[in-house]
Formats: sequence, C-alpha cells, structure tokens
Amino acid sequence: METKQALTALGALAQETRLDIFRLLVQRGLEGLAAGAIADRLGVPGATLSFHLQQLMHARLIEQRRESRSLIERDHAKSGWPRRIAPSIDAGCHSERIFSIFPEI
Repeated sequence: METKQALTALGALAQETRLDIFRLLVQRGLEGLAAGAIADRLGVPGATLSFHLQQLMHARLIEQRRESRSLIERDHAKSGWPRRIAPSIDAGCHSERIFSIFPEI
C-alpha cells in the first residue's frame, strides 16, 4: 500500500463515527448492512451517515452494492485492510500492534 493510500485510510478512520461504522461493517462481513440499519444502530442522522460513508468509500475501506431498492454497505474485503496498511506504517516495527487498535478486526 502506498503512503498516500495509507494516510487516506487512517485519516478516514481518525473520526469516531467513521470508525464505528467501519467496525460495524467488518463485524457484518460480506453480508454488509443497509445504510438505514447503520443509521439506526449508531443513532446517526441520514445526511451525516451519507457523508461518512462517502469518506470511507473514498478511502477504499468500504464498498457499496445495490439490492433492489436498498444500498448495502460492507467492508472492502478486496482491499485487504488492515493487513496491507500495517507494513506501510513502518516495516521495521511490530506491525501486529496496529491490530490492537481495532480488536474487532
């Protein structure tokens, strides 16, 4: 992962609501969760949620798919995050330490 991509991903997760959204979607796995269900579970207004989802998609941490009339969000499994980001932080460090930041992953 390039430095710019790593900074974008970490920057996106450096906000509490986005981190909560990401953790929720990682827990849901490939099944994902509809935007309305995310809003309900986290108590986030729809417009605010939409903004945060866009930021996570821009960082390539989540992806969106359409199912009938619903948009389903899920973690971007193909991105390989966080395993790809840890070596980008510092190859000389113990990169497994980053996983303690995100215990649900």
